[in-house]
Amino acid sequence: MTVRVRIAPSPTGNLHIGTARTAVFNWLFARHHGGTFILRIEDTDTERSRSEYTENIKSGLQWLGLDWDEGPYFQSQRLDLYRQGIQTLLDQGLAYRCYCTSTELEELRERQKALKLAPRYDNRHRDLKEEDRAKYEAEGRKAVIRFKIEDDRTIVWQDQIRGKVVWKGSDLGGDMVIARTPENATEAFGQPLYNLAVVLDDIDMCITHIIRGEDHIANTAKQILLYEALGATVPEFAHSPLILNSEGRKLSKRDGVTSIDDFRQLGFLPQAMANYMTLLGWTPPDSTQEIFSLDQAASTFTLERVNSAGAKFDWAKLDWLNSQYLHQLPPEELVDLLIPYWQEAGYQFDPVGDRPWLIQLSALIGPSLTRLPDAIKESHLLFGEKVTLDEETSVFLQQSEAQEVIKAVVQALEATTTFTEVEAKEIIDNVTKTQKVKKGLVMRSLRAGLMGELHGPDLIQSWLLLHQKTWDKTRLLQH
Repeated sequence: MTVRVRIAPSPTGNLHIGTARTAVFNWLFARHHGGTFILRIEDTDTERSRSEYTENIKSGLQWLGLDWDEGPYFQSQRLDLYRQGIQTLLDQGLAYRCYCTSTELEELRERQKALKLAPRYDNRHRDLKEEDRAKYEAEGRKAVIRFKIEDDRTIVWQDQIRGKVVWKGSDLGGDMVIARTPENATEAFGQPLYNLAVVLDDIDMCITHIIRGEDHIANTAKQILLYEALGATVPEFAHSPLILNSEGRKLSKRDGVTSIDDFRQLGFLPQAMANYMTLLGWTPPDSTQEIFSLDQAASTFTLERVNSAGAKFDWAKLDWLNSQYLHQLPPEELVDLLIPYWQEAGYQFDPVGDRPWLIQLSALIGPSLTRLPDAIKESHLLFGEKVTLDEETSVFLQQSEAQEVIKAVVQALEATTTFTEVEAKEIIDNVTKTQKVKKGLVMRSLRAGLMGELHGPDLIQSWLLLHQKTWDKTRLLQH
């Protein structure tokens, strides 16, 4: 059997991290088995679906490195398939037209609520007589299509993550609507609904395994009945754990950051995001391994190692992973990621002419970055921005010894025509001897005078970068 899996998002919003994590699991499973990963856009909700969301979904998956083998397919272009499926179920007596009005259904719900019963349709139009059907149509009522669900039916499947799952037909809310009311008189029935469309798509695309979130478990019970009614092989199901917030609730828009775009704008690398999402519910065979590429994860990925418990989102863990990937990037690659942030901050430089200097700067600050925007703060003084002394540094520079050291450094700089790392170290050594002070005082005085702070990245490299722009003398003289 050739493994065929799919990710099927609805273009009613940007790519959510939960959907992206599901895509990661599907991609890993397909690659592990040498199978096919399919992208399907479920856009039958015409009122809420937007083309910009479709593009966001596609670009988000590509950014994460999740290449698809087939698609994207669009449900809106497959309506004939759904109409044929609906007609088949009607012809076989497995579905029927229901003419209940919204008022009647609301009255039913209120009665059930008053009796403290779970809301469900009471199947009142399942066996309508022809004269009753004609009467309703004469009144101008439009029918939905409902699929028959027997209360005494038990639905069982062996979930690849959760083990044996059992549902009773009586817990599925009565006969299920599979198509809306038609919008005009020329239509036999209206738009197909999710449960039917997804089953017909999966049958048509020969999907072998359906890996999705546990919030679909009730849908799975309904869909298995549809597979059987349509005479199709039921695929294997695997329901992954939900992503939870710090309070143990499902991660939602209320938590602020949920879309892949949000994480990209916060300065996370795609490799780090994909790595982190892989760990949200899955444990590699070597449980101590935390950093790996998608290809490396695919080589050992199995559904048996996916946890059924909810996966709590951990910002500290994501930040740590992102920092590890940032620290491994060569400066020649890192600089291209940092340039847009420096430009957005308003720093003045020529991306082409200043590139060698920018690469040196990237090498200097790279080891201290956690997220890409950190480069703005880490490098603002190196771009010639005005130095603002904090209280600790201001007090330090008021010491006579610090002031004498800075004067001596400025005099040494005036006498130099070239400036290299060796010469910078020689200046520090000479000033240490002539001023008869400890080298540590010279280093702290120089850092305070150049950077306006007593702590920061490598002093010599910072000084070299500043000197190339002639900002070091200006800064030292102002003190």
